[in-house]
Amino acid sequence: MFKGFRSFLLRGNVVDLAVGIVIGAAFTAVVTGFVSAFLTPLVGVASGAVGDFTQKTFEVGGTEFPYGLFVNAVIGFVLTAAVIYFAVVVPVGRLRSRFEKEKPAPAAKVDCPECLSSIPAAATRCSFCTSEVGPRPTLPAQSQALQSH
Repeated sequence: MFKGFRSFLLRGNVVDLAVGIVIGAAFTAVVTGFVSAFLTPLVGVASGAVGDFTQKTFEVGGTEFPYGLFVNAVIGFVLTAAVIYFAVVVPVGRLRSRFEKEKPAPAAKVDCPECLSSIPAAATRCSFCTSEVGPRPTLPAQSQALQSH
């Protein structure tokens, strides 16, 4: 029983997930601190308010609705999402595109006239039913393949 549990814990996926959660929690704290310390007050300056909407309420029929908590949460969410997108997602996307090799264009495919399987356009014989595929003069790769036989 403990041997199975130990092998489960030592799998790479579990350890990677645990590390990701811990780093994600730490990163969330950093982004939340940045948003509450710098961006939310800037929204308050731009809107002419203090920047802390938690005390804002309205009353209906003697019941108080603290809409300010919701407004503060929405502002925090939007600003946090913007910071994460522009500070993490965009730079990481550019970095990935810089290091990824360009994938070659996939070979053109046509359907075999006998079995209707998808085969490369330059093929002279179907790889599924082995029937000969007639030459198509519009395909230079197939013309070259026929000349070399």
